[in-house]
Amino acid sequence: MKASQILRDEHRVIERVLDVLERLVEQVQAGAPLDRHSAGQAIEFFRGFADRCHHAKEEDHFFPAMEAKGFPRQGGPTGVMLFEHQQGRECIAGMHAALTSDDPGDEAATERFVQHARAYIELLRDHILKEDTCLFAMADQAFTAQDQQQLLEAFARTEKEHTEPGLHEKFLRLADELAARFGLPDSGTMPSGRQAGSCGHTKH
Repeated sequence: MKASQILRDEHRVIERVLDVLERLVEQVQAGAPLDRHSAGQAIEFFRGFADRCHHAKEEDHFFPAMEAKGFPRQGGPTGVMLFEHQQGRECIAGMHAALTSDDPGDEAATERFVQHARAYIELLRDHILKEDTCLFAMADQAFTAQDQQQLLEAFARTEKEHTEPGLHEKFLRLADELAARFGLPDSGTMPSGRQAGSCGHTKH
């Protein structure tokens, strides 16, 4: 197995919870109160799974391995991905701040949540598309079989170091529970119609 396949598989889980977040926003825009419980669970997932687990694998191991093969960070593909990771963290922090407002009925706080959520959905979907269609292909061409094995071993260590035992599985179950709650397809039926793009990055 290639290290990029693990990251792709995790993308599919993240996309399911992005779809949940989109449903939450749609409910609010249709006039319903914000489902604060589900919103809180989505934020917990994005912080724990998307950032602490998934992004840690990329930032600590996958991106440095690409840079070791000659892909530049400054002005290069990994630098763009790192910048977008930070943007995502800012969106999550904004959602959390709005959700934990002192007044649960504060319409301004709900609107702030919606704004940060919409920004996060757009950012992460585009980010995932760039990684799936461009970044991983470039990396797979550059990595040797030994590189791939070392990355797989590093990914396993990351899960142990960044999460306590069973937490990874807990987040997978949470994604399934949220998707089921909002009537989304099960994990075997992913949303279709997302078109591949071109990132235009080159190796130097």
